[in-house]
Amino acid sequence: MSQDIFVVIEHLRGQVSDISYIMLAGARDLAQMTGGQVVGVVLGHNGQGIAGNLAADHVLYLDHPQLAEFTSDAYQAALSGLLQEKKPRAVLFGSTTIGAGIANILSARLDFPLVGLCRSFGQGEKYVSQICGGKIMAEGALPGPTALVTMIPGGYKPEQGFSEQTPALSEVPAGPLDNLRVTLKNYIEPEAGDVDIANESILIAVGRGIQTEDNIELADELAELMKGVVCASRPVVDQGWLPTSRMVGKSGKTVKPKLYLAMGISGAPEHVEGMVDSEMIIAVNTDPAAPIFDIAQYGANTDLLDLMEVLIEQLEEL
Repeated sequence: MSQDIFVVIEHLRGQVSDISYIMLAGARDLAQMTGGQVVGVVLGHNGQGIAGNLAADHVLYLDHPQLAEFTSDAYQAALSGLLQEKKPRAVLFGSTTIGAGIANILSARLDFPLVGLCRSFGQGEKYVSQICGGKIMAEGALPGPTALVTMIPGGYKPEQGFSEQTPALSEVPAGPLDNLRVTLKNYIEPEAGDVDIANESILIAVGRGIQTEDNIELADELAELMKGVVCASRPVVDQGWLPTSRMVGKSGKTVKPKLYLAMGISGAPEHVEGMVDSEMIIAVNTDPAAPIFDIAQYGANTDLLDLMEVLIEQLEEL
């Protein structure tokens, strides 16, 4: 077993996701404690350029036509052989629809312990994970000999995982990838015409606290006065009150506006992943222990509907 920290790099259509850079930053912290190296693991086909700005000591590139696009079957098969051979101290995955699914199955297949929802690492190879929707932080010693870890945003910034120097890259065999049960047919994307919340500088985000679909009109009125756009957490979109194109988070879009006004949003890790890098976060929630207050610069412990009415009145006067 080595003391290296492996980071499975998530990418889509040639673009590395922010969670990959966050994991690389965490891996550097952990590698300093284990004495090993940070090793990026990139799976793809003719995509060596993906490794260009990764803050890793070394990158292992697994090239295969079946890895050109992500499928759970292909990734699991390719990583299973690699991890059994290399046996690193830890393997970091994003706590995303891609990473979490792979890590869970590999943990069962390889009998490697799994740590979920990890936010950061501390002295003595300790991990800090969020539980109960982020209201409780759990700390523990990283299990061995090889631990699989799914990571969430919050403990590190994506820019900490960037490097101006291209790391050394080695191509390694992906192994046989035959008889796969899942293949990618095509991407289903939202229809053109709606706003792209990823490009907006002011976002008014609504969550469960908005209570009813009728109250979306209040949010729209506030957004218009602020020259912003309304977006939402998953529960609002699941109700059909706003289209999928307005959803922020792990299953939606990643946004980095100048102002993110979170109204009635608790701050679950799945949502925080998509907005934690906003320049200014203001949270409004009736629950003083809501995790959203942990990442907000300003907050109001009050009912969002009452506050919206006051804000609209004040803005109209201005």
